[in-house]
Amino acid sequence: MTELKSELSRELLLGKARYKLTVSPQGLKLVLKGKRNGLEIAWNDLINGDAAMAVALRASLHAPLTPTRAHAVRHGKKSPVGKRLH
Repeated sequence: MTELKSELSRELLLGKARYKLTVSPQGLKLVLKGKRNGLEIAWNDLINGDAAMAVALRASLHAPLTPTRAHAVRHGKKSPVGKRLH
């Protein structure tokens, strides 16, 4: 079996959104294509069972991994996200 010594990146298409998956000796990183921040899981957290807690904590501190409604606005569609009720 080949040892993982450097990063390995692949693109994923999930629904209509594109993501970049990076596998490194430190862990996994999943990022919405074109963005910098995403989900990171260290191998130790995954092995020790701390992955769920680590993911939940990081998710509460960072932007979500789902595409925003800005895509719909650019194509002439109105987004209900920007509306406020008074």
